[in-house]
Amino acid sequence: MLLRIDTSSSLPIFEQLATQVRQAVIAGELTSGERLPSARELAESLDVNQHTVLHAYQLLRDEGLLELRRGRGAVVTAHAAEHYEPLLTALRAVRTEAAALGLPLSAVAAMLTSEETP
Repeated sequence: MLLRIDTSSSLPIFEQLATQVRQAVIAGELTSGERLPSARELAESLDVNQHTVLHAYQLLRDEGLLELRRGRGAVVTAHAAEHYEPLLTALRAVRTEAAALGLPLSAVAAMLTSEETP
C-alpha cells in the first residue's frame, strides 16, 4: 500500500494518512492482521515528523481499526472491515437512490457535509 501526502491540501497530514488507511481497509487492500510500516519508517519515507504518523495511527486505534503493539507496530484489527460494512451498505442504497433521481454524487456529498441537510 502506497501512502501519499498532499502538501497543498487543507487537511492536516495525520488526517490524510488516516483517511488513506481507512480507504485501504474498505477497499480490501489492507486485511486483518496485516502490519503497517512502523511510524519511523513511514515518517522517513514521506519526509514528515514521526509524531504526525503516530497521531494518525492513534486516531485509527481509537476508531478500532488498528492495534498498536510495542515492538510489532500497527496491525489491522480482525474486525476492521466489518467496522464499515453497515455504512457501506447504507451508502450503496444512497448511491442507488441518487442515480434513480438523477442526482449527481457531488450533490449528495454536499448534502452530507452540510450542517443543515434537509
